[in-house]
Amino acid sequence: MWETILEYLYIIPAAALAISLHEMSHGYMSYFLGDPTPKEQGRLSLNPIRHFDLVGFICLVLFRLGFAKPVRVNPYHYKNPKLGMALVALAGPLMNFIISIVSFFIFVVLLRFSDLKIIEIISNFLLYLGVLNLGLGLFNLIPIPPLDGSRILGAVLPNETYRKYMSYEKYGFFILLGLMILSDILGEITGTGSLFSEIIFKIYSWIINVFIKIVY
Repeated sequence: MWETILEYLYIIPAAALAISLHEMSHGYMSYFLGDPTPKEQGRLSLNPIRHFDLVGFICLVLFRLGFAKPVRVNPYHYKNPKLGMALVALAGPLMNFIISIVSFFIFVVLLRFSDLKIIEIISNFLLYLGVLNLGLGLFNLIPIPPLDGSRILGAVLPNETYRKYMSYEKYGFFILLGLMILSDILGEITGTGSLFSEIIFKIYSWIINVFIKIVY
């Protein structure tokens, strides 16, 4: 019981930070490209309340996959709307990957001092922060509307194909839900756990091992 409570004491702030950084990055990229909409809506902020979506946050905390309130942008302010949307979409996952790598690196450095209780607490938080950001970044790169990956893919699609592709956005949630369920079923059959979780674990393990070789 206590271990579960302690785990959520790490996960909840890590999830709030991961979502806030993700959405803030979308907003700043759009603002940098000439769109004032994110600033007008107060989305250029680290305040989690500005980006909070109850269902998405609960999913992130419980299943390590979730979403925030989307940042509204106006692509007509961009010189190249389709490319601009791709850059705005890429900014969120890219920020997650940067935070993940930095968190893992500091985690490995702090392993030398893990006998100190305060260092152990910080290390555990950094580990959760790194894993959550890694998962959030990878999940959002899936090229299914409305995830960021669909906007990135859209940059290389012909305009007509892109419009048809994005017309399936209303079905995106159900497609993603089906993929997650299929991933869990395949994991149960093979005894390896969720396919997506396995991918995250392998990448996380590889990054940690690389940093251990560098630091030690």
